Amino acid sequence: MPWSSEGGNGGSWKPGGAGPWGQKPGAPPPEFEEFLKRAQEKLKQWMPGPTGTGGRGVLALALAGAIIWLVSGFYTLGPNEVGLNRIFGRYTGKTGPGLNYNLPFPIGSVEKLPVTDRNTTNIGFAIQQDLPEESLMLTGDENIADVKFVVIWQIDPVHPENYAFNISNQRETVKAVAESAMREVIGRGQIQRILTADRPKIESDVQELMQKVLSGYKAGILVLQVQLQSVDPPEQVIAAFKDVTAAQQDQNRLRNEAEAYANRVVPEANGKAAAIIQEAEGYKLQTVAQATGQVSRFNQIYAQYKKAPEVTRERLYLETMERVLGAMDKVIIDQNGGQGQGVVPYLPLGQLTPQAGEGGRK
Repeated sequence: MPWSSEGGNGGSWKPGGAGPWGQKPGAPPPEFEEFLKRAQEKLKQWMPGPTGTGGRGVLALALAGAIIWLVSGFYTLGPNEVGLNRIFGRYTGKTGPGLNYNLPFPIGSVEKLPVTDRNTTNIGFAIQQDLPEESLMLTGDENIADVKFVVIWQIDPVHPENYAFNISNQRETVKAVAESAMREVIGRGQIQRILTADRPKIESDVQELMQKVLSGYKAGILVLQVQLQSVDPPEQVIAAFKDVTAAQQDQNRLRNEAEAYANRVVPEANGKAAAIIQEAEGYKLQTVAQATGQVSRFNQIYAQYKKAPEVTRERLYLETMERVLGAMDKVIIDQNGGQGQGVVPYLPLGQLTPQAGEGGRK
């Protein structure tokens, strides 16, 4: 806003009057006008034309161009990038994320590498397309397997210069190394193991072998993961492989059933055998004890027999007859009683003895 003076020098300035240097409202101060005049005179001396020399003008333009060229050397890097600085094509160092500087073209150059980005390489297939020349591989037992897999890798953030300068066409190099490593691992395996149980081992072996080869090349590449997408027999023989797999599954099932039956029957047989052996041992002990007892009894009787043979023979006879006749039906007739008479002429002895059926009922 324009200012007006209410007094002399050193007074306060208010809107509506002349400026503090006595200029008209809106006009620049005298010191500023003098400064502009001097700057214009200096510039005219350096500019080509009737008021200045031509050499100074060319030098001014060259100086301005040099300044612009030097300023163009500033560059920025994202958080996922590393810059590789070169001077006359020679590598001089790397820079991290943020604002950095290197001499601009044609003296210097900067190559930006996304070191934290993950890259994917497909082997054996592309988008909606199979590549049998890459996927068909020979196994250790001379079969053919159709192997499709993916390799996930990134640039080594510690040595990105190796990735930029040691190998050319890096993606094709990764693909060639991956295919070669997979063929080597598959060539050491058996088809049935490859199709079933060895998938995790194949992935880890291929990753390890790839990293070893790329590190030997000093390629500046880190192999993060190898993922098998599919492992199948060739399409021409896949039906036969399915039949073989089904037969092997049946074989395993029958073997498991047989082992389960054996696990059930063998313990039962062992138990029965142990019971028979224990019974035989018991019978043996019983028989031996009985025989020992009979021998002892015989020895005792013989000792008594030697002392009184007649008495012993009579006692043995009576004891034997007692054992033989004790359980039989008997009729005893005393011929010495009743005036010397014997039995009556007719005696129904059969009626005096109980019938076999009645004796059974009794």
